[in-house]
Parts: sequence; C-alpha cells; structure tokens
Amino acid sequence: MTGALPCVGVILAGGAASRFGGEPKGLRVVDGRRIIDRVASVLRPLTDELLLVANHPDAPTWLPGIRTESDVRRGDGALGGLHAALTHAGGRAVLVVAWDMPYASEGLLRALRALGERDADAAVPESETSGRGVEPLCAWYAPACLAAIERRLNAGDRRVVSFFDDVRVAHLPAAEVSQWGDPARIFFNVNSPDDLPPG
Repeated sequence: MTGALPCVGVILAGGAASRFGGEPKGLRVVDGRRIIDRVASVLRPLTDELLLVANHPDAPTWLPGIRTESDVRRGDGALGGLHAALTHAGGRAVLVVAWDMPYASEGLLRALRALGERDADAAVPESETSGRGVEPLCAWYAPACLAAIERRLNAGDRRVVSFFDDVRVAHLPAAEVSQWGDPARIFFNVNSPDDLPPG
C-alpha cells in the first residue's frame, strides 16, 4: 500500500471479554472465518505491516507471522491500547481496528488513511450508532497523537476520545461512510455470545 506516511495496521485485542467468560472473542467464527482473520484481511492490503496488540498470554499464537505486542501501560483500557499501538509502531502512523468488528470495511479504512494523510493527526468515521458520534477504534492516527494520549493518561483521563481536543481531527462524514455499506453493520462489534450471527 502506498501512502504519504508509512502506516502500521493494528488489530486491537483489548478488553477482559467478561461477557465471554474470559474467552478471546476475536477467535470466534463469523460467516466461516475467525473475526481476527477478517480484520487482518481488510488491514493487510492497506498497510505496510500488521501488528496485534494483545495482553493474553496465548496472543502470539493467534496470527502466526504477525508481530504481537502488549500494552505498555496496563489497565488503561482502550486508550491504553491506542497508546500501545502508536508506541510499538515506532514513529509510524497506525490504522486501527478493534478485533471484535467482523465487518470492518476495506474501502472505509482506505478513505480514512487518505483523509488523515491529507492534513490531520487523526481521521475518524462519524457514526450515528455510537454515543461518541465517531468510531475511535476504527480509525487512523498519526504519531503526533502519542504525546497527547500520554498527557491524558497521566492526568487520569482514560476516555478513548479524551485527546481529540489536543490534536487535529478530521471527520469522515456519515454520508460518506455509507458509501461502503450499512454503518450499523460496518461498526457492529461482538460483545457477548448473543451478538454472534447464527451459524
């Protein structure tokens, strides 16, 4: 994938999966493929390298051949996951997708990378189904976000969008997101076994 900036595709495998009894939910199968494999397949053609951020002791076995790193700051939630993604990316931008989003769109992710590289520190899709109005775990982040995230974490603010006030954020309008399918499907995430499609 060519782009103005080198970019790492990051699969964020965070959370305790308490509603799955601690079972790694990204290893569940949706439409014949593990969710983690589905996410990797949309990120691979758009990025220069894949990275799995996960704290589970078995994580290095989930995607053989793909580098696996853990959180630098444990217990800081999804924002800690973004911090780890940018830290382990080594000064490169990251295109991030949470590992419980089986229907992430390659077209959408390509648009987010292009939007961010034009003149922004973060590029996020607008979402009417999110309480935040955007989907921060299906987004592009430049290296400049790392220092802003660290400041927020040091201040005890673990909200995943807390650092947005400190960086240049580009929003991909909901109308444009819809070009790649139903946003409710694209941003669907598996939180419990009941969320898994039948079959």
